[in-house]
Amino acid sequence: MIKPVASHLQNEYLPYAELQQQPAEWWAQVLGVVCFGEQLPVVNGAVLSVTLPPLLTAGAICEVWQSAAPVTSGQEGNIQYRCNDEFVFGVVTLEEADFSGDESSSALQLAAALAYRQIVSLLDTLRFPHVVRFWNYMSDINGHSHGLERYRQFNVGRQAGLLAQGRSVTGGLPAACALGASAGPLSIAFLAGKVAPIAIENPRQLNACAYPPVYGPRSPTFSRAALLPWSGGACLFISGTASIVGHESLHLGNVVAQTQEALENIAAVLEVANRQLACGRFDLRDLHYTVYVKHAADLDKVRAVLNAVAGTDIQVIYLQADVCRQELLVEIEAARGLSCTVSA
Repeated sequence: MIKPVASHLQNEYLPYAELQQQPAEWWAQVLGVVCFGEQLPVVNGAVLSVTLPPLLTAGAICEVWQSAAPVTSGQEGNIQYRCNDEFVFGVVTLEEADFSGDESSSALQLAAALAYRQIVSLLDTLRFPHVVRFWNYMSDINGHSHGLERYRQFNVGRQAGLLAQGRSVTGGLPAACALGASAGPLSIAFLAGKVAPIAIENPRQLNACAYPPVYGPRSPTFSRAALLPWSGGACLFISGTASIVGHESLHLGNVVAQTQEALENIAAVLEVANRQLACGRFDLRDLHYTVYVKHAADLDKVRAVLNAVAGTDIQVIYLQADVCRQELLVEIEAARGLSCTVSA
C-alpha cells in the first residue's frame, strides 16, 4: 500500500499575458509553469519557456502547476526550482553549442546526460526521491547526425545520466513526453515528490523500456502514465501518447485515424489507472489535454476527433510540434486531479 501525500496538485492553462498579472499571493502556491510560444522572460522562478507555437491562441499559453501548500524558490547549478514539503518542480535549459561533441557522442547526447545527472543529484540533495513527470523539448527531434536520429541521441544521454546517478531505467518509471521544436535549447521540466507514484502501463502497447533495438541503442525511459494518490484523491499524469500499438506506428499519413488511436490508448490507460482507485473514476471528458500537432493544417481534423470523443467542454491547448517518430502526426498528453471520499 502506497502512503498518500497530504496535499494535492492541480494544473490549469493560462495566457502568458494573464500570468504576468497574477499577484504575489497567487504565485505563493505555484510550483512551476511551462509556457509555449516565443522565448519569454522568466516571470517568477521555475518557468520553462518552449518555442512551440500555440495553434488556437494569438499569444503564448502556459500550463501552471499549483499545490495546496505554499512554495519557496531555489537554484542549483543550471536548475531553477520551486518546492514545498511534498513536491518540487524544476526546469533546466542547456544550449547544445556549449557542448563539444565528438564522433561517438553528439552535443545533444552530452547535454541530456548532464541535465539528468544534475536533476537526480538535486532531487537526492533535497530528498525528493520519486520523479512523477518529465517534460522534454529539443530542436530538430527527427534530424540525424552521428549516424543516429536526434531523439535516439537524447535517449542515450537520458539513460546515461540516470544510470550515473544510480537510477533505474527499466521499472517504476515516471510519465514523460519528448517533443521537437524548430529551434531552441534542450529544455526539461520535472515534478518530483516524496511518495512513489504508481507506474501505469498500457496493455495495448509494449512497455517503452522494452522496445526492440530497431528504435535505437537505448530505449525510451518512461511509463505510459503515473498515478499519484493522496488522502481523498489522486492525480494522474498521462505521458505523451500517439498512434502506437505494440511498438509499431499505425495509420501512416492519416491524422484522423492516428488521433483516434491515440485516444484509444489513453482510454486503455484510464482503465488500468481506475483499477487502482478506491473511489471515483478518471474519464476522458474530465482530463486536461495538451495536444501536439505536427502540421498546423491538421488542427481542425484533430480537434474534431477529440471533441467527438471527449466533448467540447474539455480543458485543452493545441501546439505545433514534431513528435518523436517522423511518421507520427499527433501526440496527446493529459493530466487530472481527482477528489473523492473513501468509504469506511
